[in-house]
Amino acid sequence: MSEKNRKPAPRSTYRHGDLRRALLEAGIALARDGGPTAVVLREATRRAGVAPNAAYRHFASREDLLAAVRAEAVAAVGRAMEAEYRAVPADGSPAEQAHARVRAVGRGYLRFAFTETGLFRTAFGGPFSLAPDAAASGAIGHNPFGHLNAALDALVAAGALPATRRPAAEYLAWSTVHGLALLALDGPLQGVPPQTLELLGERLLDMVERGL
Repeated sequence: MSEKNRKPAPRSTYRHGDLRRALLEAGIALARDGGPTAVVLREATRRAGVAPNAAYRHFASREDLLAAVRAEAVAAVGRAMEAEYRAVPADGSPAEQAHARVRAVGRGYLRFAFTETGLFRTAFGGPFSLAPDAAASGAIGHNPFGHLNAALDALVAAGALPATRRPAAEYLAWSTVHGLALLALDGPLQGVPPQTLELLGERLLDMVERGL
């Protein structure tokens, strides 16, 4: 075969930037399309355009890549919740604003579940940290647990939630909203039109508010 027609051999090193990030972005795309089971190291290397062995310098196994993708998916849920949280109008009483922000984080969580199903399943389909982010300088981080804690703490600070009812309220609120997400994704609410799911979500958030 002539030099002109010879096909280039697969690259053993990544020459055009950060290979770890390229593999991670490929893994995120796989998760977005097919959930956690779609995150396969060999396919990620193919998408990144490198030989399979090159990936092992950054991810020792498929489980390592999946853990990194999961962390990114959890952060994406948090960003969706933060966007809703920050969109709450700065009017009304402190109690009204605090209630609106509790609803906002729940709404952001559900909307992410319904629109980014693959990433949602990846985020919560395995182990991840529940450590809340510290709320500092108005930024509440990218951890969904931190967003929920911040919203509930604001309810207490506004006098809208008795301090005696605050402990563990985050688990009760989260499990309720997460339950609706699972019913819609994998249970009897599959196939329900998006508009109906949005209405159900708002009614559920009404129940969460009244139950706090």
